[in-house]
Amino acid sequence: MKKIYLVPNLVTTGNLFCGFYSVVQTMQGEYANAAWLIVAAAFFDMLDGRVARFARATSSFGIEYDSLSDLASFGIAPPLLFYQVALQTYGKIGLAGAFLFTACGAFRLARFNVNVASIPKGHFQGIPSPIAAVTFATFFLFFRSTEWMEEELFRPAALGLSVALGLLMVSTIPFPSFKELNWRSRASVGYLLVALGVLALIFLHPETNIFLAGIAYIALGFVQAIYQSLRRAPKAARPVHHEN
Repeated sequence: MKKIYLVPNLVTTGNLFCGFYSVVQTMQGEYANAAWLIVAAAFFDMLDGRVARFARATSSFGIEYDSLSDLASFGIAPPLLFYQVALQTYGKIGLAGAFLFTACGAFRLARFNVNVASIPKGHFQGIPSPIAAVTFATFFLFFRSTEWMEEELFRPAALGLSVALGLLMVSTIPFPSFKELNWRSRASVGYLLVALGVLALIFLHPETNIFLAGIAYIALGFVQAIYQSLRRAPKAARPVHHEN
């Protein structure tokens, strides 16, 4: 392995460590810390690919290592957290709901590695596992911060969210990746302002706004999918006039 490859792989190790430490914090009952560590893991995951491309240090090893780290941080840590705080009260059903998230996350990562060359860069096939994991983890922070939901409602909502996010990961719904945006062009100024506005809102109250940003991203994917399907729908056949 070339020395320059150590840089992105160290960032990936940061992702893996956050996922591992999130599991440790869950086992120790520090659930808020566990949720924030999943958010931190997603930050490292977002960073490692950009570091690798900037350093021109992409490799097959790095891709596989990233996927294994993602499985730990985004496929195991989040459902374990929610199994402890909510799902274990449902017994085997709660265990199945937590495992479904893990299994779908593993399937999503494997499918991404196989199809990465054939899927357009403008969108993901199914919701990315880091976004699903962060949305899942921050739902707990959102619940604790807002207190708008009763404890009795939180548990079934957590179970439903686990199943829904798991199925969205393995779905074929296209979700925007924003990879094709040219941030140096004048046309991207509007997107940049929107991104800065979203970041500002998140920093104002991260306990609630990270979760809301995840829900907004999911809604954007559905809206985009519906819009594209309507555009591809065959137009109504026009009546054919035959000349006498």
